[in-house]
Amino acid sequence: MVPAGFPSPASDDQEDTVDPFAWVVRHEAATFWWRVSGDSLVDEGICDGDLVAVDRAGKARPGRIVVAVVDGGVTIKQLTRRDGELWLMPRSRGGDFKPIKVTEDTQLWGVVAGVVRRYPID
Repeated sequence: MVPAGFPSPASDDQEDTVDPFAWVVRHEAATFWWRVSGDSLVDEGICDGDLVAVDRAGKARPGRIVVAVVDGGVTIKQLTRRDGELWLMPRSRGGDFKPIKVTEDTQLWGVVAGVVRRYPID
């Protein structure tokens, strides 16, 4: 763990080395990476351009972020149960994003296991 304050050089050798990709990926053979396009999940901390690790072995349960195929297109949304039915819900106060009802034709490709974001450094 690291505090969000000034780092102490004296504590550099107290932590084990962490591989962030290994930390995010739980089922290596079942995980693929997907680049996010759009802002429908910004309230969940997932933004346009982010990379998400999608775990096909993960359990698609209400409350989890999933990658799904709907009408031939790929989308990433939060799986939600509403009135006994499953829905793919956007999580963004901005934009014109609409819920998508999960039907027998909807394919759930996997569960988002983690997100990677790159910031400009120049």
